[in-house]
Amino acid sequence: MRAFVFPGQGAQVIGMGRELADAYPAARDVFDQVDEALGERLSALIWEGDIETLTLTQNAQPALMATSMAAFRALEAEGINIQDANYVAGHSLGEYSALCAAGALTLEDTARLLRLRGQAMQEAVPVGQGAMAAILGLDFEAVDRIARETGGDEVVQAANDNDPSQVVISGHRGAVERAAEAMKAAGAKRAMMLPVSAPFHSVLMQPAAAVMAEALAGVDIQPPAVPLIANVRAEAVIEPGAIRRLLVEQVTGTVRWRESVANLVAAGVTEFWEIGAGKALSGMIRRVAREANVRNIGAPADIAALKG
Repeated sequence: MRAFVFPGQGAQVIGMGRELADAYPAARDVFDQVDEALGERLSALIWEGDIETLTLTQNAQPALMATSMAAFRALEAEGINIQDANYVAGHSLGEYSALCAAGALTLEDTARLLRLRGQAMQEAVPVGQGAMAAILGLDFEAVDRIARETGGDEVVQAANDNDPSQVVISGHRGAVERAAEAMKAAGAKRAMMLPVSAPFHSVLMQPAAAVMAEALAGVDIQPPAVPLIANVRAEAVIEPGAIRRLLVEQVTGTVRWRESVANLVAAGVTEFWEIGAGKALSGMIRRVAREANVRNIGAPADIAALKG
C-alpha cells in the first residue's frame, strides 16, 4: 500500500518546480492557474525572486502547494494518478495540497485559501511576541508535560509532533524560551529557536482560525478520492464536513505527524511518496517507520527514476 504525502512550510527554495514546469505542460499550467487565482505572478517570485520574500508565510504557503501540485500533475502525465495511492496526508499547509491532489479542493480555491491562511496566521500575533523552538531528543509526552508546567500565565504548547526525536513547541516568546531551557535540563539533546515570524499551531492562532472558519464555510469541499489522514486526528477522514472542521482545528492544534505515519504503517502502508519541494518529511517518516520505502518526487529526474 502507498501514501502520497505533501510537505509544509520550511521546504521552500528559489527555483522549486521550474524544471517540472519546463518539462511538463501540465505542471506549467499549475503555476499559471495559481498566478491567475491570486492575481499576481507568484511563479516569478518562486523562480526568480529572493528567498526572504518567498519565505513570508503568505507567499510560502501557496508557493509550496503549487510546487507539490506541479509535481503531482507531472506524475499524472506519466500515468500515475491519485488512485495509485491508498491514502494522502500533508504536514500543516501540506494538508491542503493533499486535499487538492485528491480532488476535494480545486486548485484555485486551494491557492486562495492558503494565501488567506498565511496572511491570517501572520496577523494573529504581532511580530516578536511569538516564537517556536524545535526540541530534539525528548519524546512528545515529556515535551507536552514540561510545556504545561513552565507556561505560567503565557502560552507554550507542543505544536508539531514530527517524529520520535523531534517535537516543536510554540507560543509566547518568553514562555517558549523558558520551556526550551527546562527541556534541555530534562535531557533534550538540543533546543533550537526557529526562524519563524509567528507561533503557528498554538492557541495564539485563534484569530486566524476564525478567519479560516469563515473562508472554508464558503468553499466547496468534495469527498477526496482516497482518505486523508488529518493532522489533528492522525486518522482517516473523507466526509467533507469533517474535513472542513479539522482544517479549522488545525490552525491552533498539534500536527500529529508521528502518529499519522505510525497509523498509516499500521493500516498496511509500506511506500511513502513525498511530492513537492524538499525531503523533510522523508527524514521524519524514516525515523518513525525504518522499514518504509520512501521516495521523493520533486523534479523530472525523480519521475524518470520511477520508470527505471
